Amino acid sequence: MTSTELPELSGRVALITGASRGIGYGVAEALVARGDRVCITGRNEDALKEAVEKLGADRVIGVAGKAHDQAHQAAAVERTMEAFGRVDFLVNNAGTNPVFAPMAELDLEVVRKVYETNVVSALGFAQQTWKAWQKENGGAIVNIASVAGISASPFIGAYGMSKAAMVNLTLQLAHEFAPGVRVNAIAPAVVKTKFASALYEGREAEAAAAYPLKRLGMPSDIGGTAAFLTSSQSDWITGQTLVVDGGIFLNAGVG
Repeated sequence: MTSTELPELSGRVALITGASRGIGYGVAEALVARGDRVCITGRNEDALKEAVEKLGADRVIGVAGKAHDQAHQAAAVERTMEAFGRVDFLVNNAGTNPVFAPMAELDLEVVRKVYETNVVSALGFAQQTWKAWQKENGGAIVNIASVAGISASPFIGAYGMSKAAMVNLTLQLAHEFAPGVRVNAIAPAVVKTKFASALYEGREAEAAAAYPLKRLGMPSDIGGTAAFLTSSQSDWITGQTLVVDGGIFLNAGVG
C-alpha cells in the first residue's frame, strides 16, 4: 500500500507486539488499511524498520526490544503516547516456542522462558496500556492465543500451556477491565508464517488436506479477525476466544 492509497485516519491508535512479520504484521496491515496509526514491536531492529517502511512510516512507528522486558513494555507504550497521543488497542502477539519435546523431558527453564514471553509479557503490556490510556478512555485488547491452548498439543506442550494461560488471562482482564475495555482472544490453527514453518514446510499440500477449507491460514485471516474485534461491530463481545482454524476442529472425533 503506497502513501497515496492510504485511507483517511480513523483517529484510533494500536500497539501490536511481535509485528515485524507473520501474524503480527498481518494485524498491522489490517489496522493501517482502515486508517489506524500503529506502533509495532519486535526483537530485530532491522526487520522492524523494514516493516515500518512497508506499512507506511507516516502512520507507523517501531520500538525494538524483548517482549518480556518490562522496560521495553513501558518504552513502547510511552513512545506510542508521544507519537500519537493515545493507545486505543493492544494486540498481544509476541510469542516464542523454542522447544519440541514430550512433557516429561521439558527443560523447566525453557518452560519459564515460554511463559515469560507468551503470557507474562501480555499482562505487562496490558497493565501499561491500561494505565497510560485505556483506564480513562476505553479501548480493546486482543490476545493471540492458539488452538494448541484449547486442545492437546503433542511435543509443543509448553507452548500449548502458555496459550491456555492466554485464554484465561483474556477472561480475567475482560472481567476486570469492563465496561470500558473489551478483551478477547483469537486462537488460530496453523498459519503460514516463519514461526510455524516446521509444521508445514515441504509438505504444505498434505498439511492443508486435513483442513475442511483445504488450506492453511494466512496472516491476513488473523488480521481481519483482529480488525473486527477492535471495531464497533464487536462492541458487545468481550471475554471470548474466537477460534480461527479453517474448520480443523470439525474433524475432532471423526474416524
